[in-house]
Amino acid sequence: MATGLAEILDNFVKSHDDRQLLALPLAILAVSLAILLVSFVSSGSPVKLGMDFQGGTQISIETTDSPAVLEKTYSSYPITDVRQTGSRVIMQFGIMDDEQQRQLEKDITSHNYSNVQIQQVGPIYGKTLQVQALEALIISFIGMGIVVFLLFRTFIPSCAVILSAFSDIAIAAAFMRVAGIELSLGTLAALLMLIGYSVDSDILLTNRVIKRRGTVEEKVSKAMHTGITMTTTTLAALVSMYIVSTFSYLVISSFTQITLLSQISIVLIAGLIADMMNTWLLNTGILRWYAMKPEFRGRYNR
Repeated sequence: MATGLAEILDNFVKSHDDRQLLALPLAILAVSLAILLVSFVSSGSPVKLGMDFQGGTQISIETTDSPAVLEKTYSSYPITDVRQTGSRVIMQFGIMDDEQQRQLEKDITSHNYSNVQIQQVGPIYGKTLQVQALEALIISFIGMGIVVFLLFRTFIPSCAVILSAFSDIAIAAAFMRVAGIELSLGTLAALLMLIGYSVDSDILLTNRVIKRRGTVEEKVSKAMHTGITMTTTTLAALVSMYIVSTFSYLVISSFTQITLLSQISIVLIAGLIADMMNTWLLNTGILRWYAMKPEFRGRYNR
């Protein structure tokens, strides 16, 4: 599969000029940024914030009642989400004052549900996590940029790597917004992991083009076959993790849907698909244009 995909991409790259290679990834990046901007203007956040970042209460219970019944039962409280995960139902509530919080816990315990788990996050703590999450993304990008510039010591190829990583994050975040996936500590970790995955494939490509011998086309082709194999192997593992964590309870009723792993895996899948496009179209187009400039043609085609 990896070899066939690499051949298709290789033929596509060879049959299109640099502007054509750049058109699709830049268009998708523009649409993604527009989605994030509209979300920020309308809700104050580019992505939908989960309970970790905005505060609230999550209650997990074992019950035979359907999510619809539970939503109606607790409609007097600021309930935001009810979902079935195997034999358990998870209910999420917005921010409440102390009196309403105590009343909700009293109502839950009075129904004699089995294995009740209550988790509460305060709004102040949630805002603190928002700041820390933003700092983590900024520091990760700064660190990645420093490493890339030290490694290649050339402006345009280094900027291409950073642009590709930024595009991966933006597209994955826009996908989260469209799919209704909340930003939690788990999905934040997935976004940070995408920086590493992106830089890995982009450094492979840039290193081959800038530092290896051969024509640009030959070096891109060899890097593509190696990189596609790496990415598809990771994608296969992530797809398996997503299927097991999301749908295993449909096969074995005693299993529970693992929401955290499900969200992490689907965000990484979307990000890695974006990374394949950004690395082998966006980054390749920029590098090929740069390496074929008259002043560099002799240096990188040898």
